[in-house]
Amino acid sequence: MNIIFAADVSIAHVIGGAERVLYEQSARLALKGHHVHVLTRKLPEHMSAQETIQGVHEWRYETDCQNALSFLKSTALNAQILFEDLQQKYSFDCINFHQPFSAYAILRSRLSRSIRKVYTCHSLSFEEYRSRNPQPQSMTERATFKANVQGRKRIEKKTLDSSEKIITLSAFTKDKLCNTYGISTDKIVVIPGGVDLERFFPVADRMRIRKLFDMPDDHTILFTVRNLVPRMGLEHLIHAMKEVVQKVDNISLLVGGSGPLKDELIDLTRKLGLENYIRFVGFIPEDDLPDYYRASDLFILPTIELEGFGLVTLEALASGVPVLGTPVGGTMEILTKFDQSYIFRSSAAEDMSDLISETCLRFRENPKLWERTSKYCRRFVEQNYSWRHNVDWLEKILQACHS
Repeated sequence: MNIIFAADVSIAHVIGGAERVLYEQSARLALKGHHVHVLTRKLPEHMSAQETIQGVHEWRYETDCQNALSFLKSTALNAQILFEDLQQKYSFDCINFHQPFSAYAILRSRLSRSIRKVYTCHSLSFEEYRSRNPQPQSMTERATFKANVQGRKRIEKKTLDSSEKIITLSAFTKDKLCNTYGISTDKIVVIPGGVDLERFFPVADRMRIRKLFDMPDDHTILFTVRNLVPRMGLEHLIHAMKEVVQKVDNISLLVGGSGPLKDELIDLTRKLGLENYIRFVGFIPEDDLPDYYRASDLFILPTIELEGFGLVTLEALASGVPVLGTPVGGTMEILTKFDQSYIFRSSAAEDMSDLISETCLRFRENPKLWERTSKYCRRFVEQNYSWRHNVDWLEKILQACHS
């Protein structure tokens, strides 16, 4: 098949879950022998308008980011022009939308009308915007904010209505689509995300890795990796650590990731006197990420909202690292199946501190228990989650739409 993915993220730089899903699906379909293309916007870090990555041809259009209106206009025009040029050259059999803006531009083209379409919904676009941008104070700014939310909602609704099938990674996102947009349940297929089992795996010599990254070898290491944005709940985790360090000695928290809250989170750490316990390691390169998991004793997922699935949960478990997560979104679906005692009662700091402390002390008192749990983590992921399963299912859906 000739397949085009329409996205608002790039597979050249995998910095989050949306990029990871797009990368794994497109690259694995290319490996299966399909002709795969990605249409997306050109980001500041892109040096060219086209790049081939793991057999996938990524094509990028220019955007004008001066304001929301110029961004929307340039996206609608330039993405449509690029799509029509590619369609005339490659004659696509199906389109897999991954985010709504590039999708909206393609839907404006008459050349897209005869092509079958599938939409992979990671999260609701307007909710992501609302979460990343707290409502402003002035009347003018509030009106602009509301217009942005409603505009995203309309664009997403059009994309959903124009697709033959909708794929979500979790029942949580499926329910949101049904409740928000009135989408029929028959139109939605839940295909859980996966993990690269050859890339994320446990190792016997964790102390060697700790020395490599200058981690204390005699500490219990907690690890989290998140975009540093409000919905991730990292400030709650930092407040929780104030209580944890009083109950558990020799403990450290490593926070990986970058984002607008970096300085604020570092300041909070200092105000609480936790500089000796919490270390911000910044953006973690793809090649180093597996070792950060392997060197850790526990992975913490403190999300407070909009956790559409949680690929990092699977990456940690595949690395043999138990995960403690908040009862939010897709995390519930994974950890309930794994062991619901690893789910915090809530995303409140006190509930996080209680379970973190209890779990750390339990493993410290019984190292063999940690070893058995680590093996179970790996076995659980092997039995339930893989990109091969995810992509095989996606391929069948795309083939059904093409036939």
